[in-house]
Amino acid sequence: MMRNHTTITTFILLGLTEDPHLLVLILIFLLITYMLCISGNLTIIILTWADAHLQTPMYFFLQNFSLLEISFTTACIPRFMYSISTGDRTITYTACFVQLFFIDLFAVSEFFLLATMSYDRYVAICKPLHYMTIMSIRVCKTMVICCWVIAFCIILPPFSLIATLEFCDSNAIDHFGCDAPPLLEISCSDTWLAERMLVACAVLIFIITLVCVILSYISIMKTILKFPSAQQRKKAFSTCSSHMIVVSISYGSCIFIYIKASGKEDVEINKSVALLVASVSPMLNPFIYTLRNKQVKQAFIDLIKKIAFFPKK
Repeated sequence: MMRNHTTITTFILLGLTEDPHLLVLILIFLLITYMLCISGNLTIIILTWADAHLQTPMYFFLQNFSLLEISFTTACIPRFMYSISTGDRTITYTACFVQLFFIDLFAVSEFFLLATMSYDRYVAICKPLHYMTIMSIRVCKTMVICCWVIAFCIILPPFSLIATLEFCDSNAIDHFGCDAPPLLEISCSDTWLAERMLVACAVLIFIITLVCVILSYISIMKTILKFPSAQQRKKAFSTCSSHMIVVSISYGSCIFIYIKASGKEDVEINKSVALLVASVSPMLNPFIYTLRNKQVKQAFIDLIKKIAFFPKK
């Protein structure tokens, strides 16, 4: 039988709250965090590009990670700020799926890049004499490209399935942006295969990257504990500490959001955590790396001096 329905061409993003006073606070909060995120990550990119001391594999990966952070938060936050400031919560079908695609691509690429960065730390500490040979600039570029390609190949099957779903009964997405789970909830198509594919890909991404991180750090810890002096152990730990903090934030928030929750309150909490992941985490990461890294701090001071004392014509 033919179903009598009108195919939906626009969606409504319900956001976080209807309270106008709270929306103003959220807008101010997002504006501040977004500006800090862009400025902080751009600073990391400029420093690692301009300072010769920071042109090493570790900082090359950090540069790319900062680029991904800027891309990820830009795919999420400006659209939500526009929605709050104008009151326009509508988003076209095409714009919604473009946002979904890029959010997923940048997020998954970040997880694979974090795994790559953990391998870089493993080589640096466990195989220091062969570090520059193993982690040549060509190898590093290849690894970064692989992170993007693998991420694209993994997200494409579930994204393709979700993009072919029909939306006819409701167009209200219970989120501040276009995300796969709330889209599946309002589809009038059979979502069984799309849901299973989404879960399978999420588990695959999580397990592959987390296993790489865990194995790398087990080897790193074993090697560090064999160092004869406390000073050597402290120095080795300090080179990994920033990355370990960022990994903990990324995986911790991911585990929290994707643990199957039920009830309206759990959905609201998950949306709030997702907003913090999209706004606060990308803002914190450059400060975590900068504040815990003497080389980056020194490069920043040198850059400021160059700008401040640049001879005027």
